[in-house]
Amino acid sequence: MIASAKISQIPKILLMTDACRIAMEANDIYQWTTEYPSEQAFENDVARNELFVLQVANEIVGCIVVSLFMDEEYESVDWLTENTKNYYIHRLAVHPKHQGKGFAQRLMDFGENFARENNGLSVRLDTFSKNQRNQKFYEQRGYTKLGDIFFPNQSIHPFHCYELVL
Repeated sequence: MIASAKISQIPKILLMTDACRIAMEANDIYQWTTEYPSEQAFENDVARNELFVLQVANEIVGCIVVSLFMDEEYESVDWLTENTKNYYIHRLAVHPKHQGKGFAQRLMDFGENFARENNGLSVRLDTFSKNQRNQKFYEQRGYTKLGDIFFPNQSIHPFHCYELVL
C-alpha cells in the first residue's frame, strides 16, 4: 500500500535511505551522502504532503516525493513543457533487500498517476550521471534525457535531468 508518510515514520525512512546509500557506494555510486537525504528534507516533505511510503506487511520498503516545487537548480534546464504545472520526483528509494521486486515501478506508477490526476503537464526528475541503472529505468519508462545540473555538496559529477510529458 502507498500512503502519505507521517512524521513518526521518518526514522525508519532514514534507515532505509541510508541502506540505499551504502548499497550504492558498494557499487561505486556516490549519489547520496550521510547528509542527504536528511531528516529535515523529509520533515519538509511531510509538512507539504509530498512524501509517500510503500508498505508491505507493515514494513516501509520504499518512498517517493511528488512535488510541484521546482528547485532553482532546474531553472537552467531546457524542459520539454512550460514551467507551469509540472510534478517533480525526488528521493525515490527502495530498501536494497526489496529491490528487484517491482516496487520502484509501483512508486513511479503512483507518482505519474498522481500527476495525471492533478492535471500535470509533465513529470520531471534528476538522477546521478554515474547511476546507469537508474538512467535505464527512467528511459524505459519513456522519460527524455535533457540537460545536466550539479549538486556540489553531493558530488563533483553531474545529475541528468529527465522529463515525461503526460
